[in-house]
Parts: sequence; C-alpha cells; structure tokens
Amino acid sequence: MYGLSRFYKYSLPLLILSLWLVAVFLLSDRPANSQHTAISNKEKSQSTLLAKRIMPSTLTENVHKTVLENGLTVLTKEVHTAPVVTVQVWYKVGSRNEEPGVNGIAHQLEHLMFKGTKNRPIQFGRLFSALGSDSNAFTSYDQTAYYGTVERNKLKALLVLEADRMQNSQIEPEQLASEKRVVISELQGYENSPEYRLNRAVMQAVFPNHAYGLPVGGTKADVEKFEVEQVQKYYRNFYSPDNAVLVIVGDFQTANTLETIKEVFGKLPRREGAGGRRQEVGVISSSSSSSPIVLREPGAGRLLQVVYPLPDANQPDVPALDVMDYIFTEGRNSRLYQALVESGLASEVTASVTSLRESGWYEVLVTAGSKKDLKKIDSVLSRAIANVAEKGVTTEEVERAKTQLTADVILSNRDITSQAMRLGNDETTGGDYRYTDRYLAAVRLVKPTDVVAVINKYLTKEARTVGFFEPTQKQITGVGDKPDSAQTTENFSPGVPVLPSEVVKYLPPVDLATDTIAQVLPQEFKLTNGLRILLLPDHSTPTVTLSGYIQAGTEFDPDDRAGLAAFVADNLLNGTKSKDVLTIAKILAERGASLNFEVHREGVHIEGDSLAGDLPVILEILADVVKNSTFPAQELELHRQQTLTDLQLELDEPAEVARRIFVQSIYPKKHPLHTFPTEESLQQIQRQDVIDFKAKHYRPDTTVLALVGDFDIDKMRSLIKNEFGNWEASGQAPTLKYPPVSMPEKIVSVNPVLPGKAQAVTYMGYTGIKRYDPRFHAALVLNQILGGDTLSSRLGAEVRDRQGLSYGIYSYFQAGKNAGTFLIEMQTSPADTSQAIASTRQILQQIHQQGVTALEVETAKRTLISNYNVSLANPEELTDRILMNEVYGLDKVELHTFTDKLQKVTFEQVNQAARELLHPDQIVVVTAGPSVLAEKSIR
Repeated sequence: MYGLSRFYKYSLPLLILSLWLVAVFLLSDRPANSQHTAISNKEKSQSTLLAKRIMPSTLTENVHKTVLENGLTVLTKEVHTAPVVTVQVWYKVGSRNEEPGVNGIAHQLEHLMFKGTKNRPIQFGRLFSALGSDSNAFTSYDQTAYYGTVERNKLKALLVLEADRMQNSQIEPEQLASEKRVVISELQGYENSPEYRLNRAVMQAVFPNHAYGLPVGGTKADVEKFEVEQVQKYYRNFYSPDNAVLVIVGDFQTANTLETIKEVFGKLPRREGAGGRRQEVGVISSSSSSSPIVLREPGAGRLLQVVYPLPDANQPDVPALDVMDYIFTEGRNSRLYQALVESGLASEVTASVTSLRESGWYEVLVTAGSKKDLKKIDSVLSRAIANVAEKGVTTEEVERAKTQLTADVILSNRDITSQAMRLGNDETTGGDYRYTDRYLAAVRLVKPTDVVAVINKYLTKEARTVGFFEPTQKQITGVGDKPDSAQTTENFSPGVPVLPSEVVKYLPPVDLATDTIAQVLPQEFKLTNGLRILLLPDHSTPTVTLSGYIQAGTEFDPDDRAGLAAFVADNLLNGTKSKDVLTIAKILAERGASLNFEVHREGVHIEGDSLAGDLPVILEILADVVKNSTFPAQELELHRQQTLTDLQLELDEPAEVARRIFVQSIYPKKHPLHTFPTEESLQQIQRQDVIDFKAKHYRPDTTVLALVGDFDIDKMRSLIKNEFGNWEASGQAPTLKYPPVSMPEKIVSVNPVLPGKAQAVTYMGYTGIKRYDPRFHAALVLNQILGGDTLSSRLGAEVRDRQGLSYGIYSYFQAGKNAGTFLIEMQTSPADTSQAIASTRQILQQIHQQGVTALEVETAKRTLISNYNVSLANPEELTDRILMNEVYGLDKVELHTFTDKLQKVTFEQVNQAARELLHPDQIVVVTAGPSVLAEKSIR
C-alpha cells in the first residue's frame, strides 16, 4: 500500500519499504526481537576501511546524471547482479509545501495518481500487478515518490506508465470522494497510535509557523474539505518534468535506456510557472516551553517524547549529530539505554536525527516501564545528556558510532530498490545525489570534541519541547455471536470493476520473452550432529547474509507459561559461560555485525548481517549462545518487566487484539496455536523453565543455517564445522501432533471494544491448507486474484478502490508445516466496517460459486512469477527462501522450479481450489476497534 514515509536511523529520511508478505511462519507472533546490533570499533581507521572496501561500488561510482531539455533530472546506475530493474519518480513536493487548511493535499494527490489517466482510465495498481511490478508510493516532508521493481524486459513499460501519469492523470469528483474515504481510514489508523498523537502535538509546538509542524498525511478535517479544483491545481503546479527526478537502477544499458527516456519523457512539456507557483514556506521558527505537553487519553503505556530543533541537511553539524545519536541510543552499551532501560525506568528508548531541506530535529522517544513516573524519567534523561555534555565522550564511543553509521549504509544498500531510494532521496532532499558520499566522508572526520560541541549547541534545556502521554484507564469488552439474519448488505455490483481484458488493453507493449535466471543452487551439507547448512556464494558485494531456523517456536509453550519460547530467544545474547551481555554486544559492535532472533509459531528465526570478513564473528557468537547461554537472573527479570510493558501496549492495538481473538476463535484450547502470552503466564516463568526449554529444544538436529554472500565454500564449511561440530543433542527431538480442527458451522462474529481508537481492524477466515497440500500452488494463484494485492485483486478493486471502504485489504493462505490458516485482513473506518465485511463475503461467495476467469489466472501467474524473480535479487529474501525450502523438506531445486510449478497451474485447478477452499458462510469474523462498533451488527 502506498502511504507515508518512515525513516532510517541515520542522517536523511528514507522510506522503509512496507511489504505485505505472507508470513513464513504460521500465524507468526509479533517478532520477539533479541537484537544486539551495536556496530563499533576501537580503531579509528575502521570506519575509513569500511568505506574504502565497498562504498565506491555501491553508491555513486557509476551513477550518471542527465538533465533533459524539459528539465527532468535522470539518475541511472547499472547493477548487473540480477535481471531486474527499479524505476522511481521523485517529485520535489511534500507536506513542506502545505499550510493549515490544505494539510494532506500532497498525500491525497499521491493516492489519486493510481486512479488512471486520460489515456488509461484504469486503476494503475492493476497495470503494475499485470506487469509483475513490486510497485508503491509514499509522501514525505520534502518529496512524493513512486517506485516499481520489475524484470528488466518490463523497463520501458514502467517508463511509459510513469510518463503518462506525470501529465495525464484524471482527478474526477467520484474518484476524489472515494479516495478521501480511503485517506481518512488511513489517518484513523495512525490516530490509533498514542505515539502518533503525541508526536503530532509535540511537532506542532516545535514548528508552529512551518509546515514541518503539520502531520504529513494531513488531518481528517482538512481532507474532508478538499475540492477537485484544489487537487487539480496542485497537480498542475507540481507534477512536471522540471520538478521531478527519475531514478533507474539495475540490469540495463545506460545509452539505450537514455534514448528510451528521451523518447518517453522528452516530449512532456515544462509547465509554465511550475517552479514559481510552489507554495511559499514561512521562515523556520521553533518554539519551546518549560512545561511539558500532556495528553491524557485512552491508551496502555506512558510515553515521553523530547524534540530539539536542528539545522537542515546540508549544514556541517549533521554528521556529528548523527554520531551523537548513535552514542546515545544504539545498542546495549549506549548512554541512554544504560541510564533508562538497564535501570528499569523504561522498557525502550529510541531516537533519530531527521535532516530535511529547510530544517531538522532530534527526537527521543521513551516507553516508560510499568508504573514508572514520566517526570522522573525526563529528569534522568536530562541528567544523562547533561553528563555527556559536561564530561565528554570517549574516542572508542565515537569510533564505534562512526563505524556503525558506515556499516548501516553499506548493509542497507545491497538491493537495487534501496540503492535507488538513496539516490532519489539525496537528490531531492540534499540537492545532490552524491550527498551520502560527502556525508560519510564528513562522518569519518568527526572527533569527540565535535560531539560535545553539537550537544551544547542544540540539546539545550531552552530549546527542547517535551510531551507526556498519560493513558487513562481502558477496558476491553467483547461482543459475541450475532444472528446471521442481521447481515448488512451492500449495493454490490461485480460488473463495475475493470475486466481483466481491459487491463491487457491498457498495458504498454512488453517484450514477452522472459529472462533466463541463472540456475545457481545452494550447496548443502550436514554435520554428524544433524545440523544442516546451505551455502550460496555471491561475490557481487563483500557482505554476507545469514538466515537460520531452530524448531523451538511458541507452539511448544506450556499453557500456563505462554511466552516461554520468546523468553529463551530474547535472552540468548544476554550472557554465556565465557562472556557477559555487554561483552557480547561489544564484540559484535567492533565488527559492524548484527545478530538477532525472532520467535514465531513454528520456529525461531535467526538473522545476521555483516561484511564478508567479519562473518566468523557472527558464527562464533551464534555458536556460543546456542550452546552456552547462561540466562543471568538479573537480565531475565529486566526482560520480564519489558515484556509485560510490551504486552500492555500490544493489547491496546486493534490489529493485535483482533489477531489474537481471531486465532483463538479458530483453534480451540489445548491446540498449539491457541496459546498467547498473558500477564499471568509471563509472571509464572522461572529461570529454570528457561534453562530447561533451551536444553530441550535448541538442538543441532532441528537447526538449519543458510548463508548467501561473499565467501569460499570450502573455508566456510570448515569454519562452521569448527564452531558447531561439538554441539550435542541427546535423545529424540521433541515433536508435536496438531489435532484436527473443524470449520465453524456458521458465521462467528466477535467484536472486542478498544476505547479511544479511531480505526477498526477486521480479521476474517478459518483453517486452511498446509505447505504440503497438492493444492498449494493453485491456492497461491487463487489468492492473488482474490486479495493478493490491495489495488488489483477482486477484494482490492471492489472494497478498497471502487467503494473506498478500506485503506488496505488483503487475503492470505498461510501454509505452515503443521497447520494452515486462510485469512482476510482489512482496516476500515468504523462507519464503513459492516459494509466492507458484507462486500467481502459477497466476493467470496461469487468466486466460490462462479469461479474466476482464465485471463485472471494467466495474469495472476505472470504477476507471481515476476514478483518471485524480483525477490531473488534481494539477498535477504533469497537467503530466507533457501532456508524455508529446507525447513519444509523441499528439494533444493525448488528455488528455481517454484516458478515452473506456478506456470503449470491450470484454470480448472484454480476454480476447484475456489470451490474447496473458500467458505463464505463458515467463517470467523473478528473486528477490534472503538465502541461505536458495538452498536452495529458486524458480520
């Protein structure tokens, strides 16, 4: 889904791609992260070494900048590691160009840019899906960007579509009315978050006279007032080639591509006055108050937010400010983590430097520990900052932060989409696509005295604005089964959405010849203790990605100690027989490495990233913690308090509440999927329980490791054997037998009420198929047609796009090793929930009874195959795919035969799957949201 940008931790804001993927692990819990990713070094030369080793080849060494006669800036970068390419158009307009009364118009226009053009009066999401493009868009403070990543033979088609909507987008009253409902639903989702509401209040106080103080997405009051003429004028003013940057990264030839760009975009005229009619922004003026802003509203946890104004992205203090930020909050050894989290005052502390075109700010957000006083936390925070300003920082801390910044840039720029994002952001926000190169060079020169200087200059008591979120008492209530006779009906017209034949009609010409993907397969070997390893060398960048799996997921949680599996994984890095928690964190930090564990239903997922030469450190630490973790009592108790606070916050989120109740409504008590952590179960967990669970379930014969990256196979085999060869297991590995679960006999509706929420979240579904079901591939095709994409699917076209009832609606067949679940999830305005559910059920009924068309099947297959090929160009997705194929017991050739199996799915198989797997009258419907829903009959 398109939406608002989020930010990386370092310097400039970049979009964190929000990918809605089918969960790898069945109905996975929110990942229980045990992340110690401090990246540091004692040696000052290390950050310089890091940059020299990789920066020139991954950032701007082979980037070419061209400016067409009509003013369009074109950035191209050839990367020939996989036959894929990304196309991005960045417009130099965002919420910065707004003012009160029209707040959110940039975001509203972004939504409307998918509605079609004069030449192609069709939802563009359907065109992108038909091309197999991983496409999306976002709005930020300084820019609005549209991006798509496809197989290389679709490059020109994407260029044609982007050029078309740059000049010919249709903005009509009916489209605006429907998309305003969608945007309001999106904003209501943000309003569900106390953090968002607190940030909005604080930022308005920090920037009272500048658009940076306005929420990027706008406000409901302003969105409701938008008129067609307003949005059309905004489009005419800002969407022109001389106000845009086109970025292309991937497998293409620059000379030929530039000729194509000139052919496609060169004919678009400059719009007269396009640059001059931009909204004038006021002079930056910030405000601060000695008294905190206090929000007393329904919620679960106490929050403290502190914001300090900072200079714009091109000011020389920015690199030192980023180094300061890492010293304060990154990793277990950071100053604010030690002062606030290790002391038990807070369960989490995060911070970020935001550097934009006209200003910036430093934001610190603290989630208070249970029953902890915000004033005391604020006092400790202020003292910790003042102490650093007075006593200074060490050279070791500075070098650690500098190394970490450099490593973050390296490891976040391995896939082509991210590389293009960085170039686009640097050109539009920093004014120069080489900004990051200059920035990293400046980071390497930062000294301890520079860090102290920026603290004294910007982090003063007079400059800061403080916000407190004090939750009022909340109570979750439930509404049980309701008679189906109260079903709300919608004027549903299946003939209204564009037919698949119309999609083909409006697609730009595409070379139908598919690229041959190199059939490189991982090499597999097995240690005598049962540990399985898969290795796939990739020398395109000097980095390595590690992905692992241990059969020790939450399915093994005892009923009275739910949360035990997560306790174990979260505390693995908190000490071994030879190293304490800070030593482990420091060892990882000194090598620029990351290692963490995520707990899911059917297993623990291990994730690690490093530069190639530092992989031995990850493997050494990983081997040490799985064999020798000691679970110190003090760390366990600190983690318990953090987990209890996290649980309170989760149970204040409609999506989490709906998911829990949905799962427990499908799977009965005593079923491995029914159990979720509660305050009582978390309090029951003792240290001996953790030790026993670890000894029982962490075994080499239930562990798989997959590595992709720059290494020699023989040396890697030897290294893994040395580290893990003496890991022993006794007896047989624990197993579970999942009991059969019957379908619901009727429609079951549950409606938990969460006071103070603005948006409702609905889950619908029932038990599904396992990964080994012979209908699996047909089900994937069926799902793509039904709800695999929120714009191009049947559900998306009707509920989301035509009726405008949901910001996002998706369906999934979550197929695990032991069980499967079919589900549909959607976010709606409370007033639209009944209508959205009714329309969803009618679409299920329609496909169940009438089936789908042959053209839909062929289009869905092409989309899935293209998306799969694109995903293999991302090292993290590739590594995970290799890993899970092994976990599921599939042949290693599945990595490349998966697309063949999709291609062989027939029209008849998909419709048979629709008859067998879609049950609109035997479905669980759970909607969590505000109390107004209790007054409606939800079906």
